[in-house]
Amino acid sequence: MKILAVETSCDDTGIAILEASQKGDFKVLSNIVSSQIEVHKKYGGVYPALAKREHQKNLVPTLIEALKKSGFLRVNEQKSKNKNLKIKTILEREPELYKKIIPFLQKYEKPDVDLIAVTNGPGLEPCLWVGVNFAKVLSYFWDIPIVPVNHIESHILVNYLKNKKINFPAISLVVSGGHTQLILIKKMGSYKILGETRDDAAGECFDKAAKILGLSYPGGQIISEFASKKLGRMTSQFLPRPMISTKDYDFSFSGLKTAVLYHHRKQPAKIQKSKKYIQEMCAEIQQAIIDVLLKKTIKSAKDYKVKTIILGGGVSANKELRKQFQNKINKEIKNTLFFVPKPDLSTDNGLMTAITGYFHRNQKIGRSDLPKLKADGNLRIK
Repeated sequence: MKILAVETSCDDTGIAILEASQKGDFKVLSNIVSSQIEVHKKYGGVYPALAKREHQKNLVPTLIEALKKSGFLRVNEQKSKNKNLKIKTILEREPELYKKIIPFLQKYEKPDVDLIAVTNGPGLEPCLWVGVNFAKVLSYFWDIPIVPVNHIESHILVNYLKNKKINFPAISLVVSGGHTQLILIKKMGSYKILGETRDDAAGECFDKAAKILGLSYPGGQIISEFASKKLGRMTSQFLPRPMISTKDYDFSFSGLKTAVLYHHRKQPAKIQKSKKYIQEMCAEIQQAIIDVLLKKTIKSAKDYKVKTIILGGGVSANKELRKQFQNKINKEIKNTLFFVPKPDLSTDNGLMTAITGYFHRNQKIGRSDLPKLKADGNLRIK
């Protein structure tokens, strides 16, 4: 089975093509991501309306690159039937995308693909709709069934690309710019959210803290770089660890962001801009976030006697977070498996959508049911 996947939940345009055998072995044919980091830098975060426009601009070129790398990009020698009216209806709110996709569909043949998977939530709803409508057009024009995919589940299941021995029950910490959730996995496809952030997500806290310090976007990456120069030399904690000792599994990071703001304001201008101060702040911000994530995750793993701990989401690309999780698990719950994706698969990409589509392939829908496929920015995993 060959799966073409579309991911537009936030600011990365992801297209991947995955080949899956009957035994569930995966072969990555292509995994192309078009990043919008440079576009959103001046805002210090993702600007939804701008992200939507960039997805409209990037989807067709990204698809062409993915098909070309997979060997599926072939020029059509025959004229396609005129389906432009239906396509225009599907893309009535995506005029920029409509202009780009018509020439593409007329020029190139239907690829050797059996299924289309698309992220339909959660995420930024304007962005999700662009990807969903794009996938609908491909499904309709090529007559290929489509399967909707939950973005949070994708961050979990991408670990199946290299690890097939995930033992259940398992705990997954999905931590990104928009989400911080602890999820109990009873078995494949059976999920229960144990806890989540009550305000800012961990990745959002990184970005906002970086902006306070006058650093660039994305904040998590920049803070990690500065923190790495100070690791092992911190003598005291001076920022709070919100909710670290509560008996539940919820998170809160808005208070940490506020503490960073007040601490920064108290410093003389010369200190605020000093390399030493920024390094110390970055190391403390990073450690405060790690401490909370680690404490809550290990507590839930012990409480539910899990056999596997899984990390996912953009923040899981953080090297220090990975290192401290591995060390803590080795020390306190030695017989527990620990899985985390490669850093480039921690961030949003089409490959994780394709893998999840494979596991939900029996839920595919065809042409007649396409109108029922909706984007849902608040979609819950269950």
